[in-house]
Amino acid sequence: MHASTPAQYELRFQSLFHSGRAFSFPCDCKGHVDLDRLGDRARDSYLYARAVVGRELAAPVVQTSALH
Repeated sequence: MHASTPAQYELRFQSLFHSGRAFSFPCDCKGHVDLDRLGDRARDSYLYARAVVGRELAAPVVQTSALH
């Protein structure tokens, strides 16, 4: 019997203008991002993404992450 691996989640901000572009950040199942665990560049990108929701990026969605 295999132990189940806990699901990994990401908070994804999709570009409103470029379908292949997005920002993704590790989060919990409720979409909470631990800013203390992000590097400086990722933290700056996360804060930018939050600031431009509705102008450049769509509202974020929580999804299962393919990255482990």
